[in-house]
Formats: sequence, structure tokens, C-alpha cells
Amino acid sequence: MPARALSEVAVTITVTDPPSVSMLHFWALQASFVHDGSVIGAAHFGLQHHPDYPQNGAVNWGGYLSSGGQLDGSTSALESALSNPNTRNYEWKPNRPYLYRIYQTPTESHRWRGSITDLVTGAETVVRDLHVQADYLQHPMVWSEVFAHCDHPSHTIQWSDLAAFTASGELIRPETVKLSYQTFDKGGCGNTNISHGSEPGSFTQTTNTIRTNPAGSRLPLANGTDTI
Repeated sequence: MPARALSEVAVTITVTDPPSVSMLHFWALQASFVHDGSVIGAAHFGLQHHPDYPQNGAVNWGGYLSSGGQLDGSTSALESALSNPNTRNYEWKPNRPYLYRIYQTPTESHRWRGSITDLVTGAETVVRDLHVQADYLQHPMVWSEVFAHCDHPSHTIQWSDLAAFTASGELIRPETVKLSYQTFDKGGCGNTNISHGSEPGSFTQTTNTIRTNPAGSRLPLANGTDTI
């Protein structure tokens, strides 16, 4: 089935077993930007366990053009310990669900917003808008980028409620997720694993564990309705 044209992608993350080492961990929702039928860039949104930020808490919204160079964007209202336009201070808590959203800014064209909502308090925080002359989004995915060593203590995050919306407002939930892992020759670890989570339609990513689901396999999601 051809990739769908999307106006918004979203997912909920819960850091169920947080990192215990002082090294960068990044858990992101990614989507590609499409203009006139061609992918012109991609961006990633998500929480970070970042040792250079207060309480190790940060959130990032940034990306790259296919032709090279970072995407430009608005100035975030959030402070940044490292004065990084993409990575801002955000104090998140373990075992608390947070909703990521990437969506077209309602009041301006060619502006794509990244926001995070604490699902316990209901507070939505807009990180900033990226300036991208794109018509729609495609190819959503979620991933973990972990700079800890392969033998460092294990940690786990859970993804749930994967969703996307078309320009007409149709809600789509994926029926399956396809698994991939970074290979050892490119710096990956052989002891990471992706498996079903504790809630229907959820799945986890875990470091320093036994891999039971190989790259290229698919996990069915209980609440899935279509292919994105």
C-alpha cells in the first residue's frame, strides 16, 4: 500500500525503567516531510535523558533537509542549558505517560509544530515550530538512540497509542510495527530487544537483555486499523 499523506503523527511514551548511567538517551518520534511528491527532509521529536540538562531532563525537536543542513525553526519559549535551539529543558518523570505530537501549525502555512503533553496533568507544552515548505508528512517511526555501553544496566521505555491523521481528519492506527536494530558494525548492540508491552497496542524497547524478536519481524498491535 502506498505511504499515506498525513497532517499529524502522534505517540505516547512511558519511561518505565529509566537509565541509571549519565549518558545521553534519546527516544523519538520521526516523520518525513514531503513537497510536490518528494521527500525534502525529516525531523525527530522526543524526550532525552541528557546529563548536561537539569535533572537530566530535555526535549528535542529538530531535523535535516535531504539536500543537507539543519531545518530552521522558531525560537522556543523553553530554556536550554546548552543554548541549543533544538534541545530544551524539560523535566520529565519516570512511569508517567507523555504524548508526542508532530502536526501542521494551525495558523501558519509551512510551519510544523512539536508538542508534548503530560497525560497526568494534561498540560501541553509546545517546544517550537520548524519552518518546512512541506505539504504533508509520511513514513512515521519511533526509535531509541542510546549512547550507553552494551553492558550498562538495562533500561526500558514503552510506546503506545500510535496514531496518525490525514488532511481530512481520518484517524489511522498501524496494525503492526516493523522491527529494526542498529547493526554491530555501525555501533549497535546485539542485546537490545523490542517486544509487546503491558497494555494492548503497546510495545517496549529494552537495552541489555535477550533479543527474542529479530530485525525485520513484525509485532501486531491490538488496536490497529490500517497501514500508515
